[in-house]
Amino acid sequence: MAGSLKSTRRAATPEIPESVSADLFRRAQAARYGLTEPAFATLLREVSAKYLAADASASEVLKFLTSLRLEELALARACVQGHEAAWEDFLTRYREKLYYAAYSIAREESAARELADSLYADLYGTRAEDGRRVSKLDFYTGRGSLEGWLRAVLAQEYVNRYRRQHRTTSLEEQTEAGAQFAADEPDPTAMPDARLAEVTDQALAALPGEDKFILASYYLDGRTLADIARALGVHESTVSRKLEKITSSTRKTIRDGLLKRGMSREEAEQSMDVEVTGITLDVRRRLMQEKGSPSVL
Repeated sequence: MAGSLKSTRRAATPEIPESVSADLFRRAQAARYGLTEPAFATLLREVSAKYLAADASASEVLKFLTSLRLEELALARACVQGHEAAWEDFLTRYREKLYYAAYSIAREESAARELADSLYADLYGTRAEDGRRVSKLDFYTGRGSLEGWLRAVLAQEYVNRYRRQHRTTSLEEQTEAGAQFAADEPDPTAMPDARLAEVTDQALAALPGEDKFILASYYLDGRTLADIARALGVHESTVSRKLEKITSSTRKTIRDGLLKRGMSREEAEQSMDVEVTGITLDVRRRLMQEKGSPSVL
């Protein structure tokens, strides 16, 4: 059984010619971060298997791989492995940018620094599993800029902190403590591009009810994959694969919609990464429309 599983996994990985992986290794300048050619080839196969079909043609594989941010991918993976020069390079490039990004999200100096510092800890890796340090940089795949990915991670961490804080302190407790709940004045500089809100709303509206339920349960309600799997009567791994497929296809739909509305590819990617927190309420409204329907549950 175990042997057949391994064979299936190998078959599911698109073939990458050795000459291609060697050329991409040179383009990424991965050797300066201590990465070896075989290790980088393995990384490319992992990324390809995540986004390409097993029967993808050689031209499709080459087009996909050459579209990746190869040098940034090599830098991120070297940081995961604890390469000192890579980590120093990373800090030189992104330290100030991350503080500025954190401030644009938190809107307060001390909160911004705390948010950025906590991300550094997660990126460097503060815990180990099976003798290997665990780093969030493991999840960067080279699709889109590393800076944009870091901004998205910061924004998600900010949302997670907000949820934890509001779960800890109930509305009744705050009211009894004399807290006042005045409406916040909208910050015009923080408002998302109207095109982003429009195409996001359309993309989410087009999703089947079950897909909306999965997105809302996982991203808005903070439910685990196991919880969602029990609700749908399927295996946890099925929900994991479906969640990844939904988020990937929805992001592509949103990006294509932004391109049709006049944005460049880079502007579209940055808009989706940086302004994610600005459209949270619209996302909740759209996903909650069918989340609780009997057909979904």
